[in-house]
Amino acid sequence: MLPASMARFEQAFFRLLEKLMVVLLAGMVVMVFGNVVLRWVANSGILVSEEMSRFFFVWLTFIGAVVVMREHSHLGVDAFVARLGRRGRLACMVASDLLILLCCVVFFWGTYKQHAINATNYATVTGISMLWVFGVGYFTAVIIGGMVVVRLIRALRGQVTERELDIFAGAFEDAEAEHVKRGLE
Repeated sequence: MLPASMARFEQAFFRLLEKLMVVLLAGMVVMVFGNVVLRWVANSGILVSEEMSRFFFVWLTFIGAVVVMREHSHLGVDAFVARLGRRGRLACMVASDLLILLCCVVFFWGTYKQHAINATNYATVTGISMLWVFGVGYFTAVIIGGMVVVRLIRALRGQVTERELDIFAGAFEDAEAEHVKRGLE
């Protein structure tokens, strides 16, 4: 379990991410809807809105992946894991986390390898560096990787609770998913 100050920071950080997702989604809706109306009414549109709505969508997707990772809401095959005991669930959680960590390392490395290309490649309409679009890979890989490393350390120290294993195995009620807002117990 996290110290109180870290837990507050974590909650504030993820609340900020959720608000950013709302802003990105609202921006997409306004830009796309506004463009549709302008094309229908004035037979023209705003070129920037098409490009920016695509960029917003990329960021929205990856920020959403980070938020969903924290809430343990990614898709999973839990029919098998739910039937296992504590040791089996813990082993599956560690194996899953190791695979996720490997994916984060590969994702970060791929983003790094493309860094120079994206930094010198500019968007057609807005002229912004494509690194601002695809650099979200750094953010996603570091934050998800960090969450997984913390969970792996807790698993190795024997600090994973039965409730966390139940959440991992999908053996909990939807109402109990509120644990994220209160912090893991």
